[in-house]
This record gives sequence, structure tokens and C-alpha cells, in this order.
Amino acid sequence: MTDTATRRELLLVTCAATPLRRIGELVDLLHAARWQVTVLATPTAASWPFLAGVAERTGRPVLHRMPRPDEPWPDLAPDAVLVAPATFNTLNKWATGVNDNLAVGLLNEYLGGTVPIVAAVHVKPALAAHPAFAAHLDLLRTAGVRLTDPAQPFTWQAALDLLPAH
Repeated sequence: MTDTATRRELLLVTCAATPLRRIGELVDLLHAARWQVTVLATPTAASWPFLAGVAERTGRPVLHRMPRPDEPWPDLAPDAVLVAPATFNTLNKWATGVNDNLAVGLLNEYLGGTVPIVAAVHVKPALAAHPAFAAHLDLLRTAGVRLTDPAQPFTWQAALDLLPAH
């Protein structure tokens, strides 16, 4: 059995937040856990310099925008989806069904389906106190999303612990 045959496919949706500075660490942890990673960045995350070496690390291009009419739609068949870091903006858009970029659009497609989804919540306390935020997290949980505890310090490991075991 080859190394790639024992790996499962993970779609890593990444948002613009300070943990993005260490995205290489997350990719390395995922590879060590035997995940083959495809990175999909929100539009703002795609503009940050920290994604520069990710394509080389994963061996796959970083997806970040809707395909043009003459381009194929991304051919993805993930065994799991990880949103990390999951920001206030993305979580709220996702919970309300906003479909304004490729990242949130694909999250909307996977929500309520059979693919396990984990979201590593990274939100400032002031934003977490927004009256709609708790209800949106509850909606995502009800739809089957496994969320890290926004009241706990953010770690990559907390997200990895919620991914399905091989």
C-alpha cells in the first residue's frame, strides 16, 4: 500500500485571522495525521502573505476564488472539512446561507451533508458577545458541525482532536 493510499482527503478552509501566520504548522500536523490537504482560502485570507508556501507544502494549488465561466469547478471529494481559523465573518455568513465567495459557497454545500465538518473558532470576545453569534453557532452545531470552544484559547490541536479518526 502506498503512502497516498492510506491518506484521506481534507478540505482546509482558512480565514483571515492571526493563526493564519502559522498555517504551515497546521498543514504539517495534518500531514502527520495522514490527511492529504487541499487549502481553500477566503478572499481576505488569500491576500495575506502567509499562504505563500502552502501550495508547495501540500502539492496542490491554493483555491481562493469562484471559477470563471471558462474554468472547471474544483473537483473535490473530501473525507472531511476543517475550517481553521474560523472567523466571526465566515461563521455568520455560513450560518445564514450567504454564498458570496467560493469558501463559504462550498461550506454551504457541505452543511447538512455526510462529510464531517470541524470549525476551529477564532473570534475576539467582543465579537463573540454579539447577540446573533451564539444562535449562529447553535445552528451550525445542529447541522452537524463540530466546533471548538470559542471561550478556550485557540490551538490547532483542539481542531485536530475533533476530526474523524482514520
